[in-house]
Amino acid sequence: MKWIECSVHTTPQAIEPVSSILNDSGASGVVIEDTADLTKKWEGAEDEIFALSPSNYPAEGAVLKAYFPLHDNLEETIEEIKLKINGLQEYGIDAGSSKIELSEVDEEDWANEWKKYYKPVKVTETITIVPTWENYTPDANGHIIELDPGMAFGTGTHATTVLCLQALEKEVKKNNTVVDVGTGSGVLSIAAAKLGASSVTALDVDDMAVNIAQENAQVNKVDSIVSARQNNLLKTIDEQYDVVVANILAEIIIRMVEDARKVIKPGGTFITSGIIAAKKDEVKNKLESSGFEIKETLELEDWVAFIAKTS
Repeated sequence: MKWIECSVHTTPQAIEPVSSILNDSGASGVVIEDTADLTKKWEGAEDEIFALSPSNYPAEGAVLKAYFPLHDNLEETIEEIKLKINGLQEYGIDAGSSKIELSEVDEEDWANEWKKYYKPVKVTETITIVPTWENYTPDANGHIIELDPGMAFGTGTHATTVLCLQALEKEVKKNNTVVDVGTGSGVLSIAAAKLGASSVTALDVDDMAVNIAQENAQVNKVDSIVSARQNNLLKTIDEQYDVVVANILAEIIIRMVEDARKVIKPGGTFITSGIIAAKKDEVKNKLESSGFEIKETLELEDWVAFIAKTS
């Protein structure tokens, strides 16, 4: 079978939204060549980035490679991708040149080549993201989250996800109940379960994301704790939770703050990420005006996360 490799040269800031655009357009896998991965060091985590070769990465920025089966409507799909990437400017996201290049590859080549980009990465004091094909033994207090990056929806090592993981590590207590809004790959839900939560609800509007999140929970042996289902943010959610975590765009966080306030127990925690630095004050003001107290602000690269508390 023949595949088309669609390469998008973009900025680190745009990695997550461009990945989502490619996935939503029907990509069967996304490789992320982020130059920053070669030198990333996260506070609180050991310097554990294994065997990445600079020759596999661009000189600057990031290249996302998405794989689409060769079909008659591919040209139309690529045009839609271009329009959606250009539309990111409306959300204050600089996607750079977003130059797109296409090339034809055989199935065997792409099925194996992208594995060289994914190695175990320790992202917090206790959490290491490990590709399913790698062998890794954590220390006594460590947690492994196994993911298959071939199914994209986030591999757990982007700055916005790392901030959420670090916040969850600080906030999740034994037997807490957690809801993960916009779960994607389910990595945050899995982390919450491994950190001691007794019940985790993983929500996503995308059916495929729901299925992948549940599959990843099963791979990580926390499917008895994590339950994934389709839902539009927190609409129609009646239960109350100790922790709500949302790694999504700032504009969407602002729209869902009031709903979050309703579903968080008194004294509970709202963790928000996916916020570019330019939107920091806007999100903070909305949280505070809705009755949240900012307990801590976490920052990494150009991204911000808040740990907010209810009274």
